[in-house]
Amino acid sequence: MSQTPVPQMRAISQDTAGGPEVLKMITTDRPVPGPTEILVRVHAAGVNPVDWKTRARGTLVNGATPPFTPGFDVSGVVEAVGAGVTLFEPGDRVFGMPRFPHPAGAYAEYVTAPTRHFAPLPAGLDHVQGAALPLAALTAWQALVDTADIQPGARVLVHAAAGGVGHLAVQIAKARGAYVIGTAREAKHEFLRGLGADELVDYTQQDFAEAVREVDVVLDTIGGDYWARSLCTLRPGGTLVSIVPPDDEFPSAQAREAQVRAVFVLVEPDHSGLRAVSELVDEGKLRVAVDTVLPLDEAAKAHALGETDRTTGKIVLTVAP
Repeated sequence: MSQTPVPQMRAISQDTAGGPEVLKMITTDRPVPGPTEILVRVHAAGVNPVDWKTRARGTLVNGATPPFTPGFDVSGVVEAVGAGVTLFEPGDRVFGMPRFPHPAGAYAEYVTAPTRHFAPLPAGLDHVQGAALPLAALTAWQALVDTADIQPGARVLVHAAAGGVGHLAVQIAKARGAYVIGTAREAKHEFLRGLGADELVDYTQQDFAEAVREVDVVLDTIGGDYWARSLCTLRPGGTLVSIVPPDDEFPSAQAREAQVRAVFVLVEPDHSGLRAVSELVDEGKLRVAVDTVLPLDEAAKAHALGETDRTTGKIVLTVAP
């Protein structure tokens, strides 16, 4: 008696640490949703700095080693549901950041994950825009809202304000009623003013640590000496939130001396956060900028572009038509 063949799919895989060239297209088994999970046919997958950093060092944030399929941002359509699922049904458009920091395998034609790692895709977004949002928007939301609890009138400094996380953080802070200061090259200032930034510092021409004072919250997306240099911009009682994993330079002791709070935030899958982001999109208070769109088989080119650190907004891979 012959066995039914396992459905196959295309996916990007890496077998070793290295440059963009280690990303290869493979054919592999299509995943099957377990209880409380959905199977999503991926239409587009977002590309994030964590993707190329993972590729270069050869380990995921949770320590998993190759071979694996990169990627965490997904926008697509529900293909099937597992036992106990009531939030979604086949045919629903969804977006999300499944399984982070565990392997999600977003650079593929199909992914599975728990239903609450997804949310309905806002009606006004296509899949490219949907794939650009989850990780970056959730990072900004969890840092600024859940962690720093920014309130109307707060002064917020966003580093790399034109980047994937930064440009969304500017808008989320503005939606919360904050006064937003951003660091970015002068060429990106017009773009950021269009998003609502109140004040901008060209870090190539001016030291932000001298130009900015008396802020309530700093969102650091860069790390290194930006941690310590950002402390002097904060007023006593302020908060420095870094999304860069801490090392020996993280200024915990200096923060205590300056009477400010310094914390590291690692983004988590978050159904309620995705819903909050969706509401801002629906209200016209949040829009995602997509810098470049490439097909799945050009994932290596997407990584090479991302590593230049010169993109405005996000890079997205298209998977299904």
